Amino acid sequence: MAITVVGSVAFDTIETPAGRRERCLGGAATYFALAASYFTEVQVIAVVGEDFGPRQESVFKARGIDLRGLERARGKSFFWAGNYLENLNEAKTETTELNVFGDFSPKIPEAYLGTEFLFLANIDPVLQKRVRDAMPQARMVCGDTMNYWINDHRDNLLKVLPGLDVLLINDTEARLISGETNALLAARGVLALGPKAVVVKHGEYGATAYFGEGSFGSKDVPRPFRSPALPLDLVVDPTGAGDSFAGGFFGYIASQKEVTPAVVRRAMFYGGVMGSFAVEKFGTERLQGLSRAEIDARFEVFRELTHLD
Repeated sequence: MAITVVGSVAFDTIETPAGRRERCLGGAATYFALAASYFTEVQVIAVVGEDFGPRQESVFKARGIDLRGLERARGKSFFWAGNYLENLNEAKTETTELNVFGDFSPKIPEAYLGTEFLFLANIDPVLQKRVRDAMPQARMVCGDTMNYWINDHRDNLLKVLPGLDVLLINDTEARLISGETNALLAARGVLALGPKAVVVKHGEYGATAYFGEGSFGSKDVPRPFRSPALPLDLVVDPTGAGDSFAGGFFGYIASQKEVTPAVVRRAMFYGGVMGSFAVEKFGTERLQGLSRAEIDARFEVFRELTHLD
């Protein structure tokens, strides 16, 4: 089953203790699409400028990603520059230039309208809801957000949450949305706002899934589920880790015949696998050259991390 993702395709300049890269291919939709493409077909809705050329397009085409929803506008693509010199878990933004992304109004190709899986990456919640409403047939919808939308566009974000099957956020975002400081109470507070489940990412410490009543066909409230993160001796670039997690997570779900709590739990591991690969090189370099054998081998490593016996 194909996934349609709506989000940003961008250029990033990144500096970490491992070095610096100028104008890497980046953006939430880019990382998500590459990670998910190892599990299922992916269709992208985004906008790029005149600086997005054949070399960047070839990265998507090499993974069989459908770009019919990629709008090409006059001007420059979204650009972000930041560094992780003080803290690998949090980027320090130096420059943000929205460019053509500032006027982004998602255009959905007719061929995408029958898509059953939809991912709303980190964009204006007004646009997220517009796309969700235009694709009512999607049987599973996942979404992402960030502190800017939570703090400054809360009313619009609250209109998006009831339409989500899964919301993927980090610890800070869960607390901002719910107003709770306790992790469990924060998750319950987010669930009360509408999504059927919430996946809270903990960076280098893994992620936890919290489920609402009757989630994914269960007769009761499934218990929270924690998936690990792989201890790495070298993290080169954390920029796309969260979006790669989302791509692995949702890509695996879309590849299965049905969606159950057990499938979601397994998908958490595949999300962690793809996030761990993403940070091993700058930008999308590592995600471009993976094999499914590498992915499955690392999945087994993740399983071993959680075995008691």
